[in-house]
Amino acid sequence: MPNVSYNHLMSEIKALDLSDQLCLLEEMVAIIRKKASENRSRSIMELEGKGKEIWKNIDVRKYIDGERSSWNG
Repeated sequence: MPNVSYNHLMSEIKALDLSDQLCLLEEMVAIIRKKASENRSRSIMELEGKGKEIWKNIDVRKYIDGERSSWNG
């Protein structure tokens, strides 16, 4: 793919007439939708273990009890 700058590309697009701009827009939407649909779905399990260092020196039972007692003021 040739190295085309964004600014050059934008100036070329602005030079197109409206109908060509709309056709280009429709084609770009189709390309982007196709790429987006090809992306794999994510799993909540990818978050497993994230932030575990935060809880390293915390007594979980005390923390939960403290949170529960704060619910009622």
